[in-house]
Amino acid sequence: MKRHSPRGSRMSVKKGSVRDHVRRALTERILAGHYQPGERLIELQLAREFGTSQGSVREALRELEASRLVETKAHRGTYVRVVGAPEIREAYFVRGVLEQAAALTAAPALAGRAETLRPGVAAILRAADAKDYADQAAQVYALHRTIVAASGNATLLRLWEALAFETWVRIRLGWGEINRKLAETSYERILAVLDRGDGVTAGTLLREHAAAFSPPPETDTNAELVQPT
Repeated sequence: MKRHSPRGSRMSVKKGSVRDHVRRALTERILAGHYQPGERLIELQLAREFGTSQGSVREALRELEASRLVETKAHRGTYVRVVGAPEIREAYFVRGVLEQAAALTAAPALAGRAETLRPGVAAILRAADAKDYADQAAQVYALHRTIVAASGNATLLRLWEALAFETWVRIRLGWGEINRKLAETSYERILAVLDRGDGVTAGTLLREHAAAFSPPPETDTNAELVQPT
């Protein structure tokens, strides 16, 4: 039987860690708005910046494409994906369905300790009061991710994470302001049923929450970002 050399294994791990580093860095930049929708990401330029090979950058970009953060156009390169209001609404709908499913096993795991989520809710409301919509999006993402992760379902979590881009684009298109009272009341109800371990009710509330904060239809007009030429 052919054996893999230890040296080769170490090199693979190192290569993978470089790729993961590039992927995480690019993800953070895209979500933070450092790269704008439609902006081209040039492999050679990124390889020089990160001090790595184009191959590692290419692999990282493939993973970002799988996460729907970027798209590759034949003979043109890789671009930050362009998203409009209708697609964001679709993403919020799917996110609500995923969170409803996650709640079934997350609620028993969080029973009796949902209060640990309260600082996350407070952070969302503080950001909303300050109209710091970028921080608000980050805090919303962190809180909901914690709930989904509590389900213990890694596949469901990966699917949920793939919708993060749409959530952040919603903020960058100017739809960051939320109904604070509605948000506070909604989260209070969600935390209460999670603390009781009631996954069915928690799931319903999470799905309703996603629907309530989805971009309204009137945002469709002139909401589409311009595709790169």
